[in-house]
Amino acid sequence: MSENNSTRHIWIVFWILFFLTAIEVLLGIFKPQFMLSSYILGVTLLNMTFIILTIIKAYYIVAVFMHLGDETKSLQLSIVGPMWVLIPYLLFILLSEASFHGAIG
Repeated sequence: MSENNSTRHIWIVFWILFFLTAIEVLLGIFKPQFMLSSYILGVTLLNMTFIILTIIKAYYIVAVFMHLGDETKSLQLSIVGPMWVLIPYLLFILLSEASFHGAIG
């Protein structure tokens, strides 16, 4: 019984990650025009969608493969909380510095 439940859980994880990855791949192939012309914080909506989906996938991978989903909420927040703060901060620095066109010298 436990083995059947374990196999079912593995397939659910597979399909969730497959679905999120398929969305990213399809968006990367077709690049909808409305997502390229809309900007949020100086980044196209398409790039922002990729960033958000990647963070969701990273959280899900950490929760499932590190067995974090079975822990208490305080432990989950202490491990995942820095990710929710640090990754957007690093992306902000990366994106704001990438758009800087200052003269050198």
